[in-house]
Amino acid sequence: MVRETNRHFRFDWITILLFFLLVFFGWINILSASHVGIDVDYLDFSQPYGKQLIFIGLTFVIILVLLALDAKFYERFASIIYITSMLSLVGLFLFGKSVNGATSWYGIGSFTIQPSEFAKAATALAVAKYISDLNTDIKRLKDQLGTFLIIVIPAILVLLQNDTGSTIVYGTFFFVLFREGLPKTYLYIALFLIIVAVLALKFWAPLVILVVAVLCGISYFINKKKAPLVQMLLITLVGAIVAFGVKYFYTDILKSHQQDRISLWLRLEKDPKKLEEMKRTFAYNLNESEKAISSGGFFGKGFLEGTRTTGKFVPEQHTDYIFSTVGEEWGFLGTSFVVVVFVLLILRILHLAELQKSQFSRVYGYGVASIIFIHFMINIGMVMGLIPTIGIPLPMFSYGGSGLWAFTILLFIFIKLDSNRINEW
Repeated sequence: MVRETNRHFRFDWITILLFFLLVFFGWINILSASHVGIDVDYLDFSQPYGKQLIFIGLTFVIILVLLALDAKFYERFASIIYITSMLSLVGLFLFGKSVNGATSWYGIGSFTIQPSEFAKAATALAVAKYISDLNTDIKRLKDQLGTFLIIVIPAILVLLQNDTGSTIVYGTFFFVLFREGLPKTYLYIALFLIIVAVLALKFWAPLVILVVAVLCGISYFINKKKAPLVQMLLITLVGAIVAFGVKYFYTDILKSHQQDRISLWLRLEKDPKKLEEMKRTFAYNLNESEKAISSGGFFGKGFLEGTRTTGKFVPEQHTDYIFSTVGEEWGFLGTSFVVVVFVLLILRILHLAELQKSQFSRVYGYGVASIIFIHFMINIGMVMGLIPTIGIPLPMFSYGGSGLWAFTILLFIFIKLDSNRINEW
């Protein structure tokens, strides 16, 4: 009887501990970034830190439900969960609430929920279900197209809601596909397209096409195993389409504020006066974030002692720019701690994924690690000015009920799947 009871508590507690470390330290920094006045009422539920406490409390309920369900439930109903999630995204076009230009929320009184956050877990389940099917071989073009379709549908729906940040996250599923045997040719093609697109924006598009043509010609003549000439011409043609296409997309499709963010990142603006004006207008958050982080030094200014944080210099600091609070109040030591915990969590998930005996569990585990990684990398890169401002929260750390619950669901489904391996006798 004791042995049978213990089986219900056999989970990977290291992963669970890392999760709660991030949630708890995130709440401390949300408190710092959002409290008003000298005295702090820790149970003031009108403030973001008070609301986050409620979200954290409900997180425990979600965890209990996720761990109580049979592990086979997630594989058996993966398709239904995915379809339901896609319908919730479609419903936003009819009943959605717009916030900051993005129609990504359902509003119920003062309460809002963002279905695009939950769609990531649903897509991870659907990808795992499709790839692990006995009739699926990711090396076949037909099955590649089927997998791409599962990923592209939510990405397009989210993009149409003007939520570019969440759209980018779906690109991370290609890491999962490469682990399962997707030919590396796709990776080379993706790198080629990204390089051409960036160079076409930075420089004169015809010059970029000329360089691509010259490189293809050199490769054709010096390579002993000559690729067909038609293939070289096709690469040049694709390069030309991408170069002119990205120019058109940048100038005629993107909105002015999106153009300015990319322009600042790639330093496309040549006029120094206009560049300074753009920095003041569109890079204000970034500049203040960088100042807050640098002012923290090695040890930080201390909890609730950050002058730029308490002075509300950084807009949206308790959400997308929460990492700047860590930098100012906890310094290099604090930021290093957050980075190390995230890295350990991602590596732990990958390690557990490799131990899975079920392909479904392994693929899903890689999906979880990839989603957390892309959020972590983009958010910290954005706050430090390494990539353009996109608007992606730091997982389990930033303020918000939808984000916290979505990542809780994403992670604890995998913990439940992994428990099957642990509980095998």
